[in-house]
Amino acid sequence: MAPIADSRQQFDEIPTVVGIFSAFGLVFSVSLFAWICCQRKSSKSNKTPPYKFVHVLKGVDIYPENLNSKKKFGADDKSEAKNKSAMPKNSLHLDLEKRDLNGNFKIATKMQGFPDLENSSPKHFAERNKDSVSPDSLKSITSLSSEDKQDKLGTLFFSLEYNFEKKAFVVNIKEARGLPAMDEQSMTSDPYIKMTILPEKKHKVKTRVLRKTLDPAFDETFTFYGIPYSQIQDLTLHFMVLSFDRFSRDDVIGEVLIPLAGIELSEGRRLMDREIIKRNKSSGRGELLVSLCYQSTTNTLTVVVLKARHLPKSDVSGLSDPYVKVNLYHAKKRISKKKTHVKKCTPNAVFNELFVFDIPCEGLDDISIEFLVLDSDRGSRNEVIGRLTLGSSAEETGGEHWKEICEYPRRQIAKWHMLCDG
Repeated sequence: MAPIADSRQQFDEIPTVVGIFSAFGLVFSVSLFAWICCQRKSSKSNKTPPYKFVHVLKGVDIYPENLNSKKKFGADDKSEAKNKSAMPKNSLHLDLEKRDLNGNFKIATKMQGFPDLENSSPKHFAERNKDSVSPDSLKSITSLSSEDKQDKLGTLFFSLEYNFEKKAFVVNIKEARGLPAMDEQSMTSDPYIKMTILPEKKHKVKTRVLRKTLDPAFDETFTFYGIPYSQIQDLTLHFMVLSFDRFSRDDVIGEVLIPLAGIELSEGRRLMDREIIKRNKSSGRGELLVSLCYQSTTNTLTVVVLKARHLPKSDVSGLSDPYVKVNLYHAKKRISKKKTHVKKCTPNAVFNELFVFDIPCEGLDDISIEFLVLDSDRGSRNEVIGRLTLGSSAEETGGEHWKEICEYPRRQIAKWHMLCDG
């Protein structure tokens, strides 16, 4: 009986020993986890995230939590007073209190430097210029003024600055003046601006849309972190001015290209303005190789998107990310759509992707197919590079290709086609 009693005592001591060891292990694991969390938090606080930008809207600064600043929202009154006193008379000054909800000035500014025009009466002006102005000269003046209005696309005002303490590049888009009306009915536009830092295209930002105005005041600031000052001279700013359209693609008003080489930012903020010019688009849209086959027994149409070549530059960087969208129409109504994968940074893309469409009627008389070559852009809507339509009513090679696949069913026929403007 003695050995049995000793064994029972040993078994009774085992749970207590296991409990003690488990308690020590739990305390050690909790303390280790807390130490790791503290180390990660301290390491994150000491690091500045690379390629991070901060959006400032209407003069309200929003800084990251890890940056030490006395005021995260708003600006210091003393610094504002200093900036106002140091600002030259000829520099651009925007008074936000005198603007309406769209950011426009409520009070129209008077023309300065022409006191005679304000004081002189219309009769006196007509009598003085009666002999000197002829009808032919009036016609020429009006025609020249109308041509100038058509050619001018407005002016963009912005400022550039580099913050050496935070190692950040700051771009402030202030306003645009004299934009053309893109909506023919209301004779206004809904403008907004997209900005890209070239040549890497890593930073793409855009402003908000201002409704029904030709003189939009954005006053939005974009701060880009992780850009060394030594690389500023190698960069180029690309501003794209667009007008928002709810029912179709946004209209491109124009663009502004600013090479930063030669612009000195070490002395402080630089206020700049540039004329908006027409977008530089090449005339050739490129070519697309497609193969089609009509199966009369199964009433299906097989479409193979093979290659694209000589695609134009979609932007000033010369890099496009093309893909093809295929739309099937029956009696001018789209009934099906497909798209290929995106090919990165190439003007000569190889797709080799096959799609099979079910035809809802017998024959291909009321059927047409549309190919849209687009440039993929994450920051905004994808832009159409070129378009191709195949059908019985299509012109040139599109109509010939469609006629061949109708005459020779069950045969895969491939052809190159020139793309037209989208």
